[in-house]
Amino acid sequence: MTTILVTGGTGTLGRHVVERLRADGHEVRVLSRHARPYAVDLREGGSALDAAVTGVDTIVHCATSPRGGDERASRNLIEAAQRAGVGHLVYISIVGVDRVPFGYYKSKLAVERLIEGSGIGWTVLRTTQFHDLVLTVLQGLAKVPVIVLPARVKDQPIDVTEVADRLADLAEGEPAGRVDDMGGPEVRTFESLARAYLKAAGRRRAVVKVPLRGAAYEGFRAGGHLAPERAVGKRTFDEYLATRFR
Repeated sequence: MTTILVTGGTGTLGRHVVERLRADGHEVRVLSRHARPYAVDLREGGSALDAAVTGVDTIVHCATSPRGGDERASRNLIEAAQRAGVGHLVYISIVGVDRVPFGYYKSKLAVERLIEGSGIGWTVLRTTQFHDLVLTVLQGLAKVPVIVLPARVKDQPIDVTEVADRLADLAEGEPAGRVDDMGGPEVRTFESLARAYLKAAGRRRAVVKVPLRGAAYEGFRAGGHLAPERAVGKRTFDEYLATRFR
C-alpha cells in the first residue's frame, strides 16, 4: 500500500481515480480547494500544500482550469513535491496539445514540459475528450433554438471511468514517461454527436454547421486532437447517453 495524492480529487476525473485507488487498498489524499483536510488552492501554494504532499509516494495531477492558472498551479505542486521527495508524478493531458494551437492546449503542453524537467519520476497520459465534456458543450449550445457547430470538425469522446482506471494503473506502477495516447472507440462528426444528444434527451433543435477561421480551428478540422490509431476506449457516446437519459 502506498500513499497517493490526487489533485482535483473531487472533479469529474479525479473522484473516479480516488475511488479506484482506494478500492485497491491505497491511502489516498484528496486535494482540492474545498476538500478537507487538504483544502489547497494550487495557484497559491504555501504551507498547506507542503503539508498535503509530505509523506506522499505518488501524485496524480488531475486539477485543471480552462480559465487559466494551470502553469502556476503545477509549478507550485512540483516545487512542493521536490521538497517532499515525492517519487512519481502522474499527469493527465490531452491528445493534440502539441498539434492544435488552442490556448488551453498550449497551457497543458507547458505543464507537460514543467513535469518532464522537474527531476521527479514522471508519467504523462494524453486522452481525447470525455463524454461528459462533449455533453456539457452540447447542452450549452442547445439553450437556443439553433445549435451552431463548427463545420468539418470531428471528435473521439472517451468514458471518464476508463481513463480513471488507466491513470490508477499508471500511478501504481513505476514512472513511464510519455505513455501511449488513449482515445475513445469512435471518431464521429460533431453533427452526429449533437443529433445523438438531441435524440437521447428528447429535444428538438435545428443543427447548423458554420466554417470558422483561425489556426486553432484549422488544427481541430485537421484532426490534430484525435487518436484513431489508439481507439482503445470501450464505451461509446450513445451508450453513455443511454445511461444519462434513461
